[in-house]
Amino acid sequence: MARKKDNGATEGSNWDWFVYAVIVIGLVVAILWIPWKDIGGWITDTANVIWDIFGLGIILMVCAALTPIFLIWHHRFTLLFKYWYRWLGIIVASLGAWGIFAFYGMGGTVGTAIIGETNGWGIFRIVLLFLLAFALIWPRAVRFIFRRLRQSIKTYNAERKQRAASKPVIVREVTRQKELPAGSESEAEQPWVQQLDQPEKPRKQPKAIKEAATANEEPAPKGLKQIAQDVWKKYGQSSSARMIDGWKLPPVDILDAATDGEYGQPDNVQRARRIEEALKSYGVDAKVVQINAGPTVTQFGVEPGWDIKTREVRERDKDGNVNSHLEEVSRTRVKVERITSLANDMALALAAPSIRIEAPVPGKSMIGIEVPNTVTGMVSLRGVIETPVFQKLESKSKLAIALGKGAGGEAGAADLARMPHLLIAGATGSGKTVCLNATICCLLMHNTPDELRFIMVDPKRVELTPFNSIPHLATPVIVNAEKAVEALRWLEVEMDLRYQMLAKAGARNIDGYNKDKKGKERMPYLVLVIDELADLMMAGYDEVERILCRLAQLSRAVGIHLVVATQRPSVDVITGLIKANFPTRLSFAVTSQVDSRTILDTVGAEKLLGKGDMLYAPTEAAKPKRLQGCFVSDPETERIVYFWGSQKAEQVTQINIEATMANMPGLHEPPKDALLEQARKLVEDQDQISASFLQRKLQVGYPRAARLKELLDNERMAEESEGPPAPAQEESTGDPGPGGNNNPV
Repeated sequence: MARKKDNGATEGSNWDWFVYAVIVIGLVVAILWIPWKDIGGWITDTANVIWDIFGLGIILMVCAALTPIFLIWHHRFTLLFKYWYRWLGIIVASLGAWGIFAFYGMGGTVGTAIIGETNGWGIFRIVLLFLLAFALIWPRAVRFIFRRLRQSIKTYNAERKQRAASKPVIVREVTRQKELPAGSESEAEQPWVQQLDQPEKPRKQPKAIKEAATANEEPAPKGLKQIAQDVWKKYGQSSSARMIDGWKLPPVDILDAATDGEYGQPDNVQRARRIEEALKSYGVDAKVVQINAGPTVTQFGVEPGWDIKTREVRERDKDGNVNSHLEEVSRTRVKVERITSLANDMALALAAPSIRIEAPVPGKSMIGIEVPNTVTGMVSLRGVIETPVFQKLESKSKLAIALGKGAGGEAGAADLARMPHLLIAGATGSGKTVCLNATICCLLMHNTPDELRFIMVDPKRVELTPFNSIPHLATPVIVNAEKAVEALRWLEVEMDLRYQMLAKAGARNIDGYNKDKKGKERMPYLVLVIDELADLMMAGYDEVERILCRLAQLSRAVGIHLVVATQRPSVDVITGLIKANFPTRLSFAVTSQVDSRTILDTVGAEKLLGKGDMLYAPTEAAKPKRLQGCFVSDPETERIVYFWGSQKAEQVTQINIEATMANMPGLHEPPKDALLEQARKLVEDQDQISASFLQRKLQVGYPRAARLKELLDNERMAEESEGPPAPAQEESTGDPGPGGNNNPV
């Protein structure tokens, strides 16, 4: 049977070759009988006609016809609709090139029609076509050129006006401080001005002299007052300013206008395709289903595909031939770990410094791949305040703060009363101080001094001191670490006093206490802002940690909230007790994964970009959320400070913490050691003791034993100088309270 099949196949193949040979011979005979002279003449005439009409432009027409075919072949036909303006620019540039061909006699009738005439007017047409093509192909470059040109014109006009204003008048200031008496401040502050060159219009002389003198003199306290008055005239008398209990709230116009618009990059579609190709090259089936462009990063939503297992099935047809096909056996989703493990490979494919993968995105069935933008945007405080998200939150709470905008451009806001405390950490220059300034300015925009008071601790002496003139301060900005510890002790006492006031009024919290009160009768919120926690921990480690933890545990009901920042997120600064009592945390860029785990209990902060890029971990969220923090410029901060400083600040009384603590002699001392009583009993049995003896008997460390010995020596010296204490006094001495007060109740 096999031989018969082989012989039949051989005979069939020989017959095919015979048929092919007959066809070839027929074609050769037909070609020999064709009149080639007539056909050649027709082709030549047709080519001449085409050349006369189109010239070398026929090449451009062929390229235009082949371009859609090429795009369809490579499955990129949608590029014609997406970048239609660039294709139109290419067509316009081709018309300009066709006109250039016509200048050399190779453009045909069409090229001659494009340029009109081979003179200056034709050259102008060609230049105009190329300029139009450039504007269509690169619109962003054209916008940049016009923007720079407009800025240059404004700068030139400003410089010309300044030169024209300063040219005709020469001013000389003669201050006669020696002739004035010591108490006459008004005459000493106003310099005597003498004009040397008289202008043509003497009526404008005083105004010109005053402007020139103000521009030349150095800033003085009177100048600051004048600036404050100007700010108050412009914003304080605005119709949009609200009045609450005799105080005017700053209008939103006092902040710079929001310049942030729609974020995005033109190559986001190309980057999405690169992500899909990179995953596909490693055998991962995934597709980018969503692109969320933010001010700093762009989040690509990746939907995992399917892992399909197949098997080969072979079947025989009616003729007995064996056919094989693939049959699906199982279908499972691609595991998330397979995508997260390729973070470095995707960063290499995208040429990005680092990428962050959020797997999965909360509330969505996709994985978020956050890729840094090549051009970052700035998030203004006003832009977040004017969003519906913040307005809705501000209508419910007086302590609403604007945090920034997320990876998808959505606004991020939070309620400080619900946090109820905020812990901020990050490396130097990552944006912690700007975040503190934005938080303070946001609270100043919506609260009066009767509703909110601040206690600010600034060991750096330069970050929070500009807020010294606002009436919201309970005490001037504290720059000394020892005074900061005193302020923490006072705040602890204030918390206990507030609880007593709530108990007398029968209220459960500060909102219930302030329900029927107005103005100064209200109990104001107290916000403690610490710019550098590490400096305070070095000044008094045990006491600072104890007071912060006690305040964090109990102060929410009485309206005391803490905002603590540090640039050293180590375990000796952010201890376990502090982390347990500060559930809401905010981390800027840090240097290592260890610091990220210390502040957030997870990695990710080490991959942040800095300059306001942060991870916000609220209490109710399972994962931190990435935000670009709000930026507040120095002029904005100064305007808000001048606005509040121009109001009735003399009616607000500040608290003298040092005098208050001096009236409580037991509170300004550190708490007594719990083992002091046992050490006293050991002293009664022994004539002389040492620190090593106490260390062995009490089973404590040497520093604590030495401190106990020092306390015992001080008590012995006091007894020798004053005499033995009376028995009644010994009985009345009890266990010291949390403030160290041994007086009987």
